[in-house]
Amino acid sequence: MKNQNKNLFQEFPPVQPEQWEKKITEDLKGANYDKKLVWKPNEGFKVKPYYVADDLQSLEYLSILPDAFPFVRSNKKTDNTWFIRQDIPVSDLKRANEKALDILMKGIDSLGFILEEDEEYSKEDLDLLLKNIFAEMVEINFHCGRNTMQLMKNHYEMLVRYNRDFQKIHGSLDFDPFGRLITKGNFYFSKEEDLQVCHGLIKTAEYLPHFTVINVSGDHFHHAGATIVEELAFSLASGAEYLTQLTETALSVSHVAPKIRFRFATGSNYFMEIAKYRAARLLWAHIVKAYGPSSDEAAKMTIHAVTSRWNKAMYDPYVNMLRTTTEAMSAIISGIDSLTVGPFNEVFEKPNDFSERIARNQQLLLREESYLDQVIDHAAGSYYIENLTDSIAAEAWRLFLEIDAMGGYLEAVKQGVIQKRISETAHKRDMDLAGRKDIILGVNQYPNFTEKKEEDLSAALKADGQPEPGAIAETLKTYRGAIAFEELRHKTDLYAKEHKRPTAFMFTYGNLAMRVARSQFSRNFFACAGFETIDNLGFKTIEEGVKAFFASKAEILVICSSDEEYHVIAPEIFSQVEGKAAVVVAGYPKDHLEALRAKGIEHFIHIRSNVLEELKKFQGLLGID
Repeated sequence: MKNQNKNLFQEFPPVQPEQWEKKITEDLKGANYDKKLVWKPNEGFKVKPYYVADDLQSLEYLSILPDAFPFVRSNKKTDNTWFIRQDIPVSDLKRANEKALDILMKGIDSLGFILEEDEEYSKEDLDLLLKNIFAEMVEINFHCGRNTMQLMKNHYEMLVRYNRDFQKIHGSLDFDPFGRLITKGNFYFSKEEDLQVCHGLIKTAEYLPHFTVINVSGDHFHHAGATIVEELAFSLASGAEYLTQLTETALSVSHVAPKIRFRFATGSNYFMEIAKYRAARLLWAHIVKAYGPSSDEAAKMTIHAVTSRWNKAMYDPYVNMLRTTTEAMSAIISGIDSLTVGPFNEVFEKPNDFSERIARNQQLLLREESYLDQVIDHAAGSYYIENLTDSIAAEAWRLFLEIDAMGGYLEAVKQGVIQKRISETAHKRDMDLAGRKDIILGVNQYPNFTEKKEEDLSAALKADGQPEPGAIAETLKTYRGAIAFEELRHKTDLYAKEHKRPTAFMFTYGNLAMRVARSQFSRNFFACAGFETIDNLGFKTIEEGVKAFFASKAEILVICSSDEEYHVIAPEIFSQVEGKAAVVVAGYPKDHLEALRAKGIEHFIHIRSNVLEELKKFQGLLGID
């Protein structure tokens, strides 16, 4: 009985950082600590292999409770509820209403109506769209365009007509002229007219405390390839520009800031994304505070999160469900206000009932079965996430100040500074994917060998970002990271409709471990381009292997063995098939490269290869264009 209250962890003696470091150094056996264990993400800071309690000492906000300035831990203090949103493209008002009523019965409590940008919607149109939808029970959001002001007036008059309780009305309009400038190249009307619209929207929604009317579209930066730090810094710069411009129109910051909603995209970097949202609230609170609000309440950041499209794929699309699940968890755990989970097939076809149901249920499971709505700031006190939060905040703040120093967000957009930086980041990320430093499962690594797509997929393989006529600013190019590999593979699929599908034959010989490893590597390599592959257990003689190769009618022969054996076997194999197939050596036998090349062998694939460019070369060799 005397040990009944003994703490389990008393069984384990405390370990000091010096002891960890000593053990790590011993295990590295002279290898470089920084190169082996310190992660250097694209965000611009270093991530240590482990953190301890001492790493929290310099973080000032740790003693601050949720729902207290600077709100890094949450805007809420009793629970972690969020709105589960599903978006509905509106082409037919009656059908959109019917769909809204249907999904409200399936767990959705937030509706996002995607309206036509240039369409005018009358009071009667709005009545039809929102028929039988009780606004006090559902968050209602409108994605619209030039006629936002009239829509807001009609919506407000409807709320008055039906005597709704303004305190219970939640929703948004996502009017974002600054976001439009960087995606379309121009404002809706002009800078001055758009700011007048913003002013009018804020005044019209003045008595709707939970209804936002200005949107900061941070997801545009994400989908153009920006890092987490860049997405956050440029979004904050855009938000600060709204504060600056609108507080010069006889509005106080206490009127403006609560009417702004930030929309961020959530990627697959699980812990980093949790930290991003915590850092976002921290920095926005300090930015708003600098404008002198009447209370700290105005410094709360309202966040709508969407799952990323940048990392989604049309090949092996069910993997997208895994991606959106972890992304949803990151957003929810960090304390966002509302969330849209994209259907797994949205990037290559119109979502259907099944994919929309899965997307809804992902959030419902996280709420109803995982109880993520019951705990505020799940990440609090985590040595790792707290330090990530601090690092992201520091880097984003540094970049924010750079934008501020050049005159603010609008000036940076007009000069093309933001666009250039994101373009450079996107290029680096593309190179990381091409070299498989970064992985999109099922696309540039471990593809589904049997999957084929022979239909027209040109729409899914197209990047967005063409400027409209008369553009005054360069536009962002939004795209998916997988597109380059998908174009490559789809080209093979289309070729195979009328020709024999290209085949790579694994010539396995010699060292058992190396031939198996390199055969697996090479099969994945060529399958990324949609090539068929033929594996073999191993040949006893070169003659046996060559005979099997010719019988297979394959176009590519991949020699899979060890570096020590290549200088002997590769020239002999090459001499027997020269001119009848492309001969590839799996590996990089640097001591024998020149000798092998002198014999005529020119193709080598290995872990440092630019997979995308190499596969394009093989397509060219085989006449696939």
